[in-house]
Amino acid sequence: MSLTFILIGLNVVISLYAWNNQDFMQSWVFHPYSVKRNNQWYRFLTSGFLHADWGHLFFNMFSLYFFGAAVENLYKMYFGPELGAVWFLALFVIGVIVSDIPTYFKHKDDQRYYSLGASGGVSTIIFASILYSPMNEICLYGFICMPGIVLGALYLIYSYVEAKKSRDNVNHSAHFYGAVVGMVLGLVLVPEAAKNFLGEILQALHF
Repeated sequence: MSLTFILIGLNVVISLYAWNNQDFMQSWVFHPYSVKRNNQWYRFLTSGFLHADWGHLFFNMFSLYFFGAAVENLYKMYFGPELGAVWFLALFVIGVIVSDIPTYFKHKDDQRYYSLGASGGVSTIIFASILYSPMNEICLYGFICMPGIVLGALYLIYSYVEAKKSRDNVNHSAHFYGAVVGMVLGLVLVPEAAKNFLGEILQALHF
């Protein structure tokens, strides 16, 4: 079975359960203060399977479905079915964990700060996909379409600026660092992607 569908299923089931069990939600959500004070390091991973509401869950899972299948299939062709599945799962999990590290250092003494969502891991998958196919068109809301590399650059700028402003409850820092992990780890796993990445862009620019 596709790991993409398994990850989507886990996110849906765990989020639904957490919405009806606040004790469970509180024990799994990313709370840097509890991580530091109580050594609850597992929260780096468990928070990546929780979501705040249906909109949050749908947007993340739709993005994971759209980009995850492409990256998973690429890895299975490149590494073989078993190892490809392992590396795809590792890409998602590492993205979830590493994307929250800057957030941890920023809020480790803030008892009121909480964060949740698969956005870090999903951003990692999305940007690995952009690395492998930078000129593929991505459509926002079904009608705003542009090459992945352009959307990716705009997304990075937006996430960085919003993370600096900290004016809403969205963990933009996780989005930004998840994207960086996707590009870096995606290149480590498939080094040939660098040549293809540059080749597609230069071809699009008619060089």
